[in-house]
Amino acid sequence: MPLPLLLIAAVWLGGCDAPPPPAPTQSSPTVRLLFDFDDATDQWRVVNDGVMGGLSRGAYTVSEGVLTFSGTLVTRGGGFTSIRTPKRVDLSGFDGVELRVRGSGREFEVEVDDGTRFRRFRSVSRRAPFPTTANWQIVRVPFASLQSSVFGQRVRAPAIDPSQVQSFSLFIADGQDGPFRLDVDWIRAYRDDT
Repeated sequence: MPLPLLLIAAVWLGGCDAPPPPAPTQSSPTVRLLFDFDDATDQWRVVNDGVMGGLSRGAYTVSEGVLTFSGTLVTRGGGFTSIRTPKRVDLSGFDGVELRVRGSGREFEVEVDDGTRFRRFRSVSRRAPFPTTANWQIVRVPFASLQSSVFGQRVRAPAIDPSQVQSFSLFIADGQDGPFRLDVDWIRAYRDDT
C-alpha cells in the first residue's frame, strides 16, 4: 500500500492507540471549543440512578487534559449514570457538537440542555447516542438528532434553541450491566461546512 494511503488510514482510525493530539486551542467561524479539560474551571457532578432507587455507580476524573467517566451500570431499578456541568453558551449558527472519545465499545449519550420545559414545569432532556471503540475517534452529534424526553419518556417539544444552551451531560444507559469507561479529549461545537 503506498505511504499516503497508510497515513490516511491511520488518521481515519483515530491513530490507533497513539496519544491524543493537542485539543484545538482556538475557535473559528466553523468550530467552537467548549471543553478541553486542561483546567478545573468546569465543574462536573455525578448523577446516578439512585435518585430513582437504582444501584448504578459513576464517577469522573480529569488527568492530563482527558476527562474519564467510569463506573458500573446496574439495569435493575434504574439503569443510568451521568456526569453534568453547567455552561451557558450561545451556539447560534452551529449544527451540533463533536467529541473526541474512546471507550470500551459501549454506547454513551450526550445531552445538551437549552432550558426548555414541558407543560411549563418538567425539564426536557435532549440526548443522542454515540458509539465508542478502544481507539480515539471523533463523533459528531447533530442538534437535529437530539431526542426530547422527560424522565425517559419521549415528548413532543420545540426544536432545541442553540442560542440558549445552559448545560452539557454525558450518560450511559445502554441496557447492559457491568463496568464502563469513557475517555473524552475535548468537546466542541461545529458547523456542517467543517
